Amino acid sequence: MNQKSKITTQKLTRLALLASASVVLGYIEGLICALMPLPPGIKLGLANTVVLYSIYTLGIACSIMLIILKVVLTGFMSGNLAAAFLYSMGGAVLSLIAMLLVKNLSRDQVSIVGVSVVGAVFHNVGQILVASLLLQTPGLMFYVFVLMISAVITGTLTGLAGKQVIRTLHIPEDNRHKKSKPSLPQEGSKQ
Repeated sequence: MNQKSKITTQKLTRLALLASASVVLGYIEGLICALMPLPPGIKLGLANTVVLYSIYTLGIACSIMLIILKVVLTGFMSGNLAAAFLYSMGGAVLSLIAMLLVKNLSRDQVSIVGVSVVGAVFHNVGQILVASLLLQTPGLMFYVFVLMISAVITGTLTGLAGKQVIRTLHIPEDNRHKKSKPSLPQEGSKQ
């Protein structure tokens, strides 16, 4: 196994913490949405802040593992693993693919907020596609347009939150085996 594809203990621990955080945020989101009169399928996307963090700091492999953990654990918590798994996984997979493509193909021309909006839009598309297939009701695809408005709003808010989380919580990769650059004196300091 080459060094790049190896998942370190540090990454695995961070992945477990992120999976826990995404499940807790999803639960809190469910409580908040139960109090708000929102149309079906519209959610705040709080847990997607964690997925954004993973995409920007841990990479593709860990992000894939994170969405799988998030969907399975949330399905167990909801008590409806079969339906919850299919809808959530459809949205999560399409969303992750779209976010990774936009982030990696845009060469940093699209901000984290833009990546988040794309993820929110494709999450809704994925869930509506699964619902249309399971319920054999192609007319559900028209509901995507209603969900797009909320996806842009919630995706923007999630992207802004994700940007702040990354800025605040970014933990550098394990640099024990890399030569460190000497630190430069700060302006105004005496050395």
